[in-house]
Amino acid sequence: MVRIIMHGCNGKMGKIITSLAAQDPDTQIVAGVDAFSQASDSYPVYAALADVKEQADVVIDFSAAVAVDGVLDYCEAKHLPLVLCTTGLSEEQIARAHAVSSKTAVLKAANMSLGINVLQKALTQIAPVLAEAGFDIEIVEKHHNQKKDAPSGTALALADTINEAMDGAYSYTYDRSQKLEPRGKKEIGISAVRGGTIPGDHDVIFAGEDEVITLSHRSYSRAVFGKGALTAAKYLAGKDSGFYDMSDVIG
Repeated sequence: MVRIIMHGCNGKMGKIITSLAAQDPDTQIVAGVDAFSQASDSYPVYAALADVKEQADVVIDFSAAVAVDGVLDYCEAKHLPLVLCTTGLSEEQIARAHAVSSKTAVLKAANMSLGINVLQKALTQIAPVLAEAGFDIEIVEKHHNQKKDAPSGTALALADTINEAMDGAYSYTYDRSQKLEPRGKKEIGISAVRGGTIPGDHDVIFAGEDEVITLSHRSYSRAVFGKGALTAAKYLAGKDSGFYDMSDVIG
């Protein structure tokens, strides 16, 4: 049984993970932490991590970027593994997460969906072949109208996966409205759409001469991210210190 502290337990994802964990015989949320510390029926909820009394094997963080510094400090001090799901982190916070991973296991992923991470793995094989054949690469992401950051962390992660497979030869273009020129061959265009209640859509488009290949991922509910987070928590519990991502989980 993996014992979990759910950081951000009263947010949308925290509630989804709470529900999923209750159905998983291998996981138990022993405590929740949320600035809006309304009570839970299944575990105690605290306003701050420092108040938590329960013993745990791992922390899942699905909160807000402003709260991440605190959870990193806590996990470092307690040598407690951390599944870091919050997006929109600064470069300094990402560097801090890497530093904390020298003391305890930290798993960070831009998207916790198993499907997205399988897509990333596929892109490492597909992108070099199509890029060599002259295909242009574009990424289009769509999310609900309450998402604050754009482009999404997942879109950037997909672009980074492609660029790493191409030895960093590509630059990213986010806006063409001020460019009165043809598209460059060594660029990845990244476009963001915001509207309605779209949980998350990502299209990676390879556009060549007279043919187009599109690799797509559609999230029909946020539950896919919760399932991935729980899978990651079960993987990370008991692991040695180090920086992990979902590619380690899916193998």
